[in-house]
Amino acid sequence: MNAPGPRPLLPLLIIATMVLIAALLAEPRAAHADSFVLVATYDGVITPVSAEYLHDALISAQDSGAEALIIRLNTPGGLDPSMRLIVKDITGAAIPVVVYVSPSSGRAASAGVFITMAAHVAAMAPGTNIGAAHPVALGGGEMDKTMKEKVENDSVAYLKSIAFQRGRNVAWAEDAVRKSLSVTEREALNLKIIDLVADNLPALLKQLDGRTVPLQSGPTRLHTAGAAVREFPMGLRLELLKALSDPNIAYVLMTLGTIGIIAELYNPGAILPGVVGAISLVLAFYSLQSLPVNYAGLLLFLLGIVFLILEATVTSFGVLAIGGIISMLLGSVMLIKTDAEFFQISWGVIIPVVGLAAIFSFFLVGMGVRAMRRPAATGREEMIGSVGIVTTALTPQGQVAVHGELWQAASDVPLQPGDAVEVIRMDGLRLFVKPVSKKGV
Repeated sequence: MNAPGPRPLLPLLIIATMVLIAALLAEPRAAHADSFVLVATYDGVITPVSAEYLHDALISAQDSGAEALIIRLNTPGGLDPSMRLIVKDITGAAIPVVVYVSPSSGRAASAGVFITMAAHVAAMAPGTNIGAAHPVALGGGEMDKTMKEKVENDSVAYLKSIAFQRGRNVAWAEDAVRKSLSVTEREALNLKIIDLVADNLPALLKQLDGRTVPLQSGPTRLHTAGAAVREFPMGLRLELLKALSDPNIAYVLMTLGTIGIIAELYNPGAILPGVVGAISLVLAFYSLQSLPVNYAGLLLFLLGIVFLILEATVTSFGVLAIGGIISMLLGSVMLIKTDAEFFQISWGVIIPVVGLAAIFSFFLVGMGVRAMRRPAATGREEMIGSVGIVTTALTPQGQVAVHGELWQAASDVPLQPGDAVEVIRMDGLRLFVKPVSKKGV
C-alpha cells in the first residue's frame, strides 16, 4: 500500500497561482482606476487673462495629481507676451500638457500656433486649421523694414526652437511665420506638425493612453483610457476680465462713461448718470490698457461727444451735431489701429453706438439745460414777476395779496384797493410793485 503523497495540495497550489497571476495582471488597472485629466477650455484672443487662466489650470492639475492637463483651444491669435508666458508654463510643466484644437471649425492661428506646437502632445479636431503665425504691428502705425525683420526673425527662431524641442516640422514652422501658411488638421498630421487627430475628447483620451511623454523630470507614460474628465472653469472674475478685454466692450464703456459724466455736470444732482459714467470709465480704462490705443483717435472720439453736447446748448443750426458725428466716426476708426482683426472695432458696434450717443447727448443734456432755464418755482426768484391785487391803498405803502398771501408792499405811484400790480423786486419781506392793466391779471 502506497503512502499518501502531496497530490491533494496540487489543486490548491494551482488555484493560488492563478489568483496571484490575476492579481498581478489587474494591478495596473487598479492603480489607475481613479485617474483623471483636467480640461481647460479657452475660446478667444490670447491676452493676460488667458495666460492667467491656463497658468491656474496647470497649477491645479499638478497639485491634484491629474494624469494630464488638456487645453481645449480655439483662438485667432493674440498678444506676444501672453503667448510666451503660456509657452513657458507648458515647457516647464511637471505633468503632460495636451493642446487640443477644438471644436470643429475652430483654429489655432498666430499665437495659437506657438502654444499648440509647445504642447507635449498636439491634437486637432476634424474641420480645424492651424497656421498664419506672421507677427503683426500693435500700438498703431506700420513697422519700418528693419524693425519688421527683427520681429519676424525673432518669431521664426522662437517657433523653430519649440518645433525642434518637440520633434515637429521645423521647416513648416518657419514658413508659418514668414509666409503665413495655414493647413488643415489632416495636412498638419501628415506634415508632422501635430501628433493626433481626434473626433472628440473621449477619442482623444483613448489615443493618448499608453503614449510616453518626455518631461523635464524624465519620460512618463499616460494612462488615460477610461480616465475621468474634470473641467477647470474660468471663474466669474476672469470671465469678466476677458469680456472687458474685448475692444468692442471697451468702446461701449468709454462712450457710456463720457456721456454719463458730462450729463451729470450739466444736470447736477441727477446722480445716476454720474455713477454709471464713473464706473464705465474706470472699466474702459482697464480695457484700453491692454489694447493698442491710438490717442489721436481717442481725442477725436471724445471731441465728437463734446460737439454733440454743445449742440444741445448752443444754436449752431446743426453744424456742431454734424461735426460731432463725423468726429466720433473718425475717432472710432482710428481708436484701435492694428492689422490684427481680433483687436479691431466692428462697424456693427460703431454705427449703433454713435447713433445712440447722439440721441442720448441731446436728450440728457437738453433735459438738464431746460431745467436750468426753467423759471424758479419757489423762493425769492419765484415772486419776481408775480401778479397780485392791492388790498389797502398804496400811498406809497400798503398791502397786496400775492398767491393768496398778504404782503407789505410799496409803489412809486399811488394805487387803490382792487388795482392789479406786478412784483418787480423784494427787500426782505417787503415787495416793490408796479401797476399793470386789468387785462394782464
